[in-house]
Amino acid sequence: MQPGTHSSGNNIDTMGVALIDFFDVTPTSLWLEDYSKLYDLFETWRAQGVADLRRHLEEDPRRIAACSACIQVLKVNQRTLSLYGARSFDELAANLDLVLRDDMLEAHLDELLQLWNGKLAFQSKSVNYTLDGRRLDILLKGVILPGHEARWDGVLVAVDDITELEDARRRAIASDQYARGVFEYAPVSLWVENFQSVKHLLDDVRAQGITDFRTFTDVHPEFVERCMAEIQVLDVNHYTLGLFKAADKAALLGRLPEIFRDDMRAHFREQLLDLWDGRLFQQREVVNYGLDGEVINVHLQFSVFPGHEKNWDLVLLALTDITARKKAESYLEFLGKHDVLTKLKNRSFYVDELNRLERKGPFPVTVIMIDLNDLKTVNDQLGHAAGDALLRRAGEVLIKAVDKPLHAARIGGDEFALLLPGADTRAGEMLMDNIRQLIELNNQFYTGPALSLSMGCATCHNGERLESALRQADAAMYEDKRGHYEGTEA
Repeated sequence: MQPGTHSSGNNIDTMGVALIDFFDVTPTSLWLEDYSKLYDLFETWRAQGVADLRRHLEEDPRRIAACSACIQVLKVNQRTLSLYGARSFDELAANLDLVLRDDMLEAHLDELLQLWNGKLAFQSKSVNYTLDGRRLDILLKGVILPGHEARWDGVLVAVDDITELEDARRRAIASDQYARGVFEYAPVSLWVENFQSVKHLLDDVRAQGITDFRTFTDVHPEFVERCMAEIQVLDVNHYTLGLFKAADKAALLGRLPEIFRDDMRAHFREQLLDLWDGRLFQQREVVNYGLDGEVINVHLQFSVFPGHEKNWDLVLLALTDITARKKAESYLEFLGKHDVLTKLKNRSFYVDELNRLERKGPFPVTVIMIDLNDLKTVNDQLGHAAGDALLRRAGEVLIKAVDKPLHAARIGGDEFALLLPGADTRAGEMLMDNIRQLIELNNQFYTGPALSLSMGCATCHNGERLESALRQADAAMYEDKRGHYEGTEA
């Protein structure tokens, strides 16, 4: 199955009708080819004194391409057209330079050597490409058909698509190379440990008839502690010492209880649950502690070394420091749901909470809409710094007024909202009274423009739309605001 000239597929009458029928319907990719020109080329080289074909071909790689060009494709079956994405034999034959290229020529060497050495059947792993450019790893098996041994003018080639197997093999090779080199050079914390005693403890529990290991560890948390104590740390790499603030390996290994403690226990329990279920490769984010007491967030990769699956006596842990990332994520999460100026929740949170309450309640839900009075006047007369200070004071009051799980949100420039699930109108009115008292205290504490909030509330009952309550609360708030400005003008 090599690039070269081809015929239309009609020159195979000598193969017989039965073979043609089988050829077309077989689910394996089949190629009928003519190697007679390759046979002639080999004979020419032999006459020229070539004895070592490998050396001859390696001296000039173009000779491999010349061998490949000698091969004629006579016919392919339907499975071949499907595998290579061709609509017809003519389309495939016209584009063999796209199918048989690059890595294929190097793999072709093995096939040529087998034929040179007199074998009537050959086999090799090679690479082809579909017409749309997708790589195919293939297992190629060829045989010179009976009656064609003298000239090699009838060769049947079967192609098996082994791309998935080869991808898996390549991953395994890369993993093995990584495992060999990573311990000394990787910029991550590496631990080689012995989990054999942990396995014995799990086996003992299983032998006692325990099947629900999660419930077992709920009832016996001391079992998790015991498993932690049974882990033997065999070695760590240099990066580990810096990460955990240890002067040397002895200092680190002698103070392991200071590293594996507190929040780490819950993560280790999940690790044990995975081991109980037979998962010998794990990834998770966990918490450790440096010898200076600082929290270290790490991404843990746990793997039992190949060949040690029976006893778990050799385990590799790779810990990547993600403390900075976790802090950044925490801050981004804060920004995603909070207004930076007032420290209140933001409009995004407010919209999500509205949707959640609309779906799940609990009802009744009382809504308080709030507007900061006189912000434009303060901005115009005293500047935006003074206006921002007034907004921060509004945030202080509203944070103080509500207890978790309730939250106040800034939903616009000078607009705020409170959502009170499970609260009736009376509860909303009481909260507004509390806010007014806090405003008075706030104004006594701060000099400068007085803080003033206009407020209105409404209640949504089960079966009603929150949107209606929002409109009612808005209307009540604007009525309160009109009263504020009328009082100011008077």
